[in-house]
Amino acid sequence: MGCGSCSTGACGTTSGGCGSNGSCATGGCMKLNAYDWLGDMNLPGSTKYNIIEIKFKGGRKGYYRNSKYLELFTGDPVVVEAQSGHHIGHVSLQGELVRLQMNKKDVKEDSEEVLNILRPATDKDLEKLVNVKNRELPTMYRTREIIKELNLKMKLSDVEFQADNSKATFFYSADDRVDFRELIKILASEFKIRVEMRQISLRQEAGRIGGIGSCGRELCCSTWLTDFKSVSTAAARYQNLSLNPSKLSGQCGRLKCCLNYELETYIDALVDIPIVDSPLITEKGKAALQKVDIFKKVLWFNYNGETTWHSISAERVKEIQEMNAKQVFPPALQEDETTTIEAKDSKLGSAIEKLERKRQRREKENPGKPRPKKRSTRGNKPSNQNKPPQNKSSQNKGDENKGKENSGNVKRRRNRKKNNR
Repeated sequence: MGCGSCSTGACGTTSGGCGSNGSCATGGCMKLNAYDWLGDMNLPGSTKYNIIEIKFKGGRKGYYRNSKYLELFTGDPVVVEAQSGHHIGHVSLQGELVRLQMNKKDVKEDSEEVLNILRPATDKDLEKLVNVKNRELPTMYRTREIIKELNLKMKLSDVEFQADNSKATFFYSADDRVDFRELIKILASEFKIRVEMRQISLRQEAGRIGGIGSCGRELCCSTWLTDFKSVSTAAARYQNLSLNPSKLSGQCGRLKCCLNYELETYIDALVDIPIVDSPLITEKGKAALQKVDIFKKVLWFNYNGETTWHSISAERVKEIQEMNAKQVFPPALQEDETTTIEAKDSKLGSAIEKLERKRQRREKENPGKPRPKKRSTRGNKPSNQNKPPQNKSSQNKGDENKGKENSGNVKRRRNRKKNNR
C-alpha cells in the first residue's frame, strides 16, 4: 500500500512521492526505519501482536494499539489518538518485533502512552494534513522573529503541527533554562493554536534536520541511531587520534558518536601494550616513545637528537622496562640494530633502509678502509697518454702523402687563375 505524497509528513519533506513500499524517492521515509525480518516467518500461535509502531515527522515513533484489528501494512497512513484530538502517522513496524522494541525502550503494554488507532487515513485526511504541513515553515520563520524581539537565548529548529490543526509543537535547543511564558502567550494569540515547547539536545536537533557527515554518508543520528551515548575525549586518546576539536566534532558541534564504535576493540588490543611513562634507558642513551601501532603491537622510539625511529615489539619494551627497574641498561633498544626504519613508513624509506644496511655491512667487513672517490670526467679533454705509440715509417708515409696533396692543390689554383684571365 502506498503512503501518498511525502508532504503528508512521513518523511517531513515536500519533494517526490512515495513508492508502494512506503519509501520516499529522496530516502526520507526510510529514516530510522527497521526491517521486519520476521515478516515472512510463520510464528507459533494464531493471535498477532496487536500493538503497532507508528512513525511521524522527524523520525519520531510511537506505539499504538490496534484494538479494531485493522489489516494494515508497512507505510499505510493511519489516524491515531492524541492527547487532545487526533494525528496522522504511518505504519513502520508490526508483529513480534514491536514487542522486542517495547521491551528495549521499557514501554509496558498497559501504559497510558499506548493509545489506539482510530482508522486508516482517507484522502480528505491526507489533504488536511498537507494544508497543515504548509503552515509549519512560515510559522517557524515568524516564531524566530518573535524570539529575536524578546531577546531569548534559544534556537528554534523545527515546528510540527498536529493533523487536526489544533496544536503545534515547537522544538528548540538552549544551553540554559529559558523563560518562554511570554513567548507562549504571543504564539497562542497570533496562530490561534495550543502551543507545546519541547527542548531537545544538539544531537537530536542534528537528527531532525539531517545532513552529510565527514565520511560522505548521511548522519547516523538521522538514519538509524536513536540512543545517544556520552562521548568523551578519552575515546580519542585510546585510538591515538589527534585532539583537534574541528576534526572530532560532528555537525551538532559535539564529539562524533562514531568515536564509540571501535572503542571496545581498541581497549581489548591495548591490554598487551605496555604503558611507557618515562623514556627507555640504554647504553646509547635515552629513547622516547614516538608512535604506537596497537594492532601490530609495535612501538617506535628514537634517541635524543636523532630522526631515525626504531621499531620495537611490545615484549621487548617490557623486557627493557624490567631491566631499567633493576638498574640494568641494555646496549641498545634492539637486539639486532639492522631493524631500523625511517620516520615515514614508505617504499622509499624501505629502499633507503636496505642501502643503509649494505653500508653498515661493508664497514663491519672492512673496518678503517676509506671509501673510494669517484672521478669526474665531466669537462676534461681526453688525454693522449694512454694511446699506443705509432711507428716512424707510418709517420713518414703520412707526411709524404700530405705533401703530395698540397702540391696538387697549388697546381689546380694556378690553372683556375689562367683560365679566368
